[in-house]
Amino acid sequence: MVPGNDTQNPGFLLQGLSVEPELQPFIFGMFLSMYLITLFGNLLIILAVISDSHLHTPMYFFISNLSFVDICFTTTTILKMLINIQIQSKVISYGGCITQMYFYMQFAALDDFLLTVMAYDRFLAICHPLHYTVTMNPRLCGLLVLLCWIISALFSLLESLLVLQLSFCTDLEIPHFFCEIKQVVLLACCDTFLNDVFMYFTSVLLGGGPLAGILYSYSKIVFSIHRISSPQGKYKAFSTCVSHLSVVFLYYCSSLGVYLSSTGTHSSYSSATASVLYTVVTPMLNPFIYSLRNKDIKSALKRFFQMAVIKRKIVLDLKNHP
Repeated sequence: MVPGNDTQNPGFLLQGLSVEPELQPFIFGMFLSMYLITLFGNLLIILAVISDSHLHTPMYFFISNLSFVDICFTTTTILKMLINIQIQSKVISYGGCITQMYFYMQFAALDDFLLTVMAYDRFLAICHPLHYTVTMNPRLCGLLVLLCWIISALFSLLESLLVLQLSFCTDLEIPHFFCEIKQVVLLACCDTFLNDVFMYFTSVLLGGGPLAGILYSYSKIVFSIHRISSPQGKYKAFSTCVSHLSVVFLYYCSSLGVYLSSTGTHSSYSSATASVLYTVVTPMLNPFIYSLRNKDIKSALKRFFQMAVIKRKIVLDLKNHP
């Protein structure tokens, strides 16, 4: 079979999280709710950072970028599943599957890289406060984010190109709710050695490398905080890292759970269920973590809603008294 020929390859079948028809309305309602919460929660973070000049700092610049990536990540993974449940279809075209796979890998890698850049930002702010403003200038912040996008795009492009070289037989059922690369490669009826080697290599390089950088940064941060004499100073320094640490912990623990579920059991559906943690739950919880534990964002959101109410009143007054 020629992989890229749509006439010979009509597409794949996404089995979703359950094959039971009676569970589909419940799954649709639950995932639609989580998607909308993720969408509006992250949009509020972005609007708060853009609208409030007090949040025009490197830390909040990276947070707003992370929120944008989380929106794209969730949209890429679950929107097609919601559409398929609504139209009662499991089909995804070959081109659609490759496209979804590409963006899924790109945004997953972007999440990883942005969390690493945010750890570096906190490292400079706490360990080298005198040089922080000069070092983390807007130009460097923009370059770091641009570099994250370029590396993640190249990585996902290489992975997708390798999948395009594969040929597929008759069994085109993916036991997942999106085109997860491991599940797609398993369906190939040709040698996948190069794909497997590249997947494991990039997993170690792009997963282990950023994690090592985050752990190194926070080891230095903990050491610097330990040297602060006043308890109030220690609390103030560490409180700026709590939200980021919570997100890092949630992201890597959920990713590790997916990895362990895929290696410790032969059930692909258990891996799909575990994938919900980092593809849906983590992006949904990130806005709550950053808003509930961050006074600056809570104040910015309060001012944003107050301004929205005032503008609405002004518009209504102008309409009633032209």
